[in-house]
Amino acid sequence: MEWLNYHHLLYFWVVAREGSIAAATRKLNLTQPTISAQLRLLEESLGEKLFEKAGRSLVLTEAGRVALRYADEIFALGRELRDTLRDRPTGRPVRVTVGIADVVPKLVAYRILRPAFELASEVEMICREAPAETLLAALGQHEVDLVLTDAPASGGPLRAYNHLLGESGTSLFAAPALAASLRRQFPKSLHRAPLLLPGASTQIRRALELWLDGSGIEPKRVGEFDDLALMTAFGRGGTGIFPAPTAIEEEIEAQYDVRVVGRLPEVRERFYAISAERKIKNPIVSAVTSAARRKVFEGGARD
Repeated sequence: MEWLNYHHLLYFWVVAREGSIAAATRKLNLTQPTISAQLRLLEESLGEKLFEKAGRSLVLTEAGRVALRYADEIFALGRELRDTLRDRPTGRPVRVTVGIADVVPKLVAYRILRPAFELASEVEMICREAPAETLLAALGQHEVDLVLTDAPASGGPLRAYNHLLGESGTSLFAAPALAASLRRQFPKSLHRAPLLLPGASTQIRRALELWLDGSGIEPKRVGEFDDLALMTAFGRGGTGIFPAPTAIEEEIEAQYDVRVVGRLPEVRERFYAISAERKIKNPIVSAVTSAARRKVFEGGARD
């Protein structure tokens, strides 16, 4: 395997930036024959001429311009690596990739992740949505920094750590007219009322069905949805009642023009951040998990 000699690349980079070998000798504190010899070795290893003479000056060839672009990136990354390990600001946005399980309501994910943008440093956040199993596999391959889901990771070959962010009771919502007709006799009014349900794999579905079985209430099940946003759209249109975490109750009413039918504090849903490390070191991820515990799931009077 052929390896690039980064000392040779450094000499080329300085010559290209300074404009001449003579100027590079002063910058590098080396003799002109030494730098010239290193440049020849680099050109031989790459199989391309990097400079050509133009009078008494050196100008970059087409291959030289390509090499210079790569050298700029290589040495910029080197400085960033050094500064990061020394806890210095890099001047570039902090990048974080978050996997969001498709069972997590979009407004919950937003509430959890929003504090990242309130930090002093610039943030570049990449959000990937997929089933939890797919995201956990990506976490094991270090393709995502964090996974948000409604259940802890357990078993399997992946070494993952579960960080409980908080939990919420459940509110039931409906279009204003339907909500008004059901609110007075709640929860008895749910009997034979049209109900929209999340997919069977969600924690809130299992908790809601346990509550219904225990209460003896039998609503009319009119729909089941793997896509929670689609379930909310049907609920907004008046098709039926739908459940969502009480923690985002105000946002749901405002955004979707629906009203609360009633609240079920005993129907609980938990949310977890799953990482590949026991102690979260990424400052953005750490800020997100801390803020979620303090603000998103602090447990207000409604819950």
